[in-house]
Amino acid sequence: MTNEYDAEVAIVGYGPTGVIAALTLAKHGVSTIAFEQHKDIYQRARAVTVNDWTMRIFQNLGVDEPVLKQIDPQRALRWMRYDGTEILRIEHPPSTLGIKPRFFNIYQPTMESTLRECAAKHAECIDVHYGFEVVSLEQDETGVTVTARDLATGETKQTRVRYVIGCDGGSSATRGKLGVKLLGDTLDVQWIVIDCRVKRWWPDRNLLTFWSDKERPVVDIALSGGNHRWELPLKPTESEADFATNEDVWPLLKALGVTEDDVEIHQYAFYRHHTRMADKWRVGRVFLAGDAAHLMPPWAGAGMQTGMRDAFDLGWKLAGVLKGTLPEQFLDTYEAERRPNAAFYTGLAVQLGRIIKQELSEEEQAALNAPPPPDAPEQPLIAPPVLEAGWLRGPLAHDSIVGRMVPQPVVGDNRGVMARLDDLLGDGFVLLGDDVDPATLLTPDEKAAWDQLGARYIALRQQDQHTKGCDEFVDLDGVLRPWLRKYGARAVALRPDRFVASADVSGLAVPA
Repeated sequence: MTNEYDAEVAIVGYGPTGVIAALTLAKHGVSTIAFEQHKDIYQRARAVTVNDWTMRIFQNLGVDEPVLKQIDPQRALRWMRYDGTEILRIEHPPSTLGIKPRFFNIYQPTMESTLRECAAKHAECIDVHYGFEVVSLEQDETGVTVTARDLATGETKQTRVRYVIGCDGGSSATRGKLGVKLLGDTLDVQWIVIDCRVKRWWPDRNLLTFWSDKERPVVDIALSGGNHRWELPLKPTESEADFATNEDVWPLLKALGVTEDDVEIHQYAFYRHHTRMADKWRVGRVFLAGDAAHLMPPWAGAGMQTGMRDAFDLGWKLAGVLKGTLPEQFLDTYEAERRPNAAFYTGLAVQLGRIIKQELSEEEQAALNAPPPPDAPEQPLIAPPVLEAGWLRGPLAHDSIVGRMVPQPVVGDNRGVMARLDDLLGDGFVLLGDDVDPATLLTPDEKAAWDQLGARYIALRQQDQHTKGCDEFVDLDGVLRPWLRKYGARAVALRPDRFVASADVSGLAVPA
């Protein structure tokens, strides 16, 4: 088989996961070719939120500013009964990740269009073929031959790449071609999703409200751009045929107090909740990401975001392997890291669903209503991101800094430039030391290993100090020193995704 390649990576499916994969690879100069069956963006809004972790990824890819123009801040979450009783409320605390606020409401078709427009500016690296279906993947020791069919003409073309990422959704044909099983369940209950255009404001419209009820729980959420959504389960006696027109749908909204004075129905669709995960996310040189790898109920608002985080994680790792800075076996950390995170959000969504459907026991409800102790950690839905496994050295525990994402304050460098931390860190591995050059804390062998990864060594100074060298930052917000000392760390090693790979308290050496 020839070793000549048409691109380094092929991406099957060009929804949000596929676009983020392409953008991540393009940032590192890796060429991609994407195949997407549909020529237009799917116009039904599926995802409804993004949070500060996802926005930090957007920042890394240089797309956060255009996206911010298309999304709205989210005020809070609340769970309500129809009698007006508030069961639970989650106020959003300030973000530690350098993003304000912590959560945003989106309108997915608009945000997705913006992301594609940003990707189109990387034409030298990203080649997108719309209206093409991938019909076969043939792997060998050095690459993958992708055969794609033009759905308009029926003609096929072959493309030679080193790796493939399947981002083609829950019904992934890529997953089928690999013989990968999708394990889990699909609930029998069918839901209707009603998207509306807002005609006037109503009280607390900007609170994401879950109307909790055993028979007819409802998701009630403001989307960006003057859109609003309601999601309701159909009763056992109801079917899609009962809601053939907008006139048939209106009684569902009017039962919630929503009338033609408030909104106009834009579109509606039906779906079922899935709790499923692929039994493996990699077969040779082909990887699965997003819904192709996992499907979760919507209650945690993490389905689309989990896919985009998959793509970003896999993207920077593939780039390192293709450029020769990371060994090929480093790609095994992709599933090792991302599967536990997808499982976490799936489990969280299931538990939140039990609240909205009022399935909690009396003991569980009492615990939910009890005020948290003063030192209680943040609730899982709003807690900063943490890795549970993967390319890490040291203990993974509530009192360990390893696996945590570094906060992102405004810092200054020795030249007087002031910016958010990530904008000055660059794209690679970085060791940060609290008032110390972290390189001085390494053995010669440890430093040689980090040097091989192209790591930077940065001493953090405080606002009332002078910088002493050429690669130092001033912690202008006074955030990083307290964060390091909270975990007893003097220095940490950061990965390109800004998670802590190791710390001096448990060893700064390059993880195995």
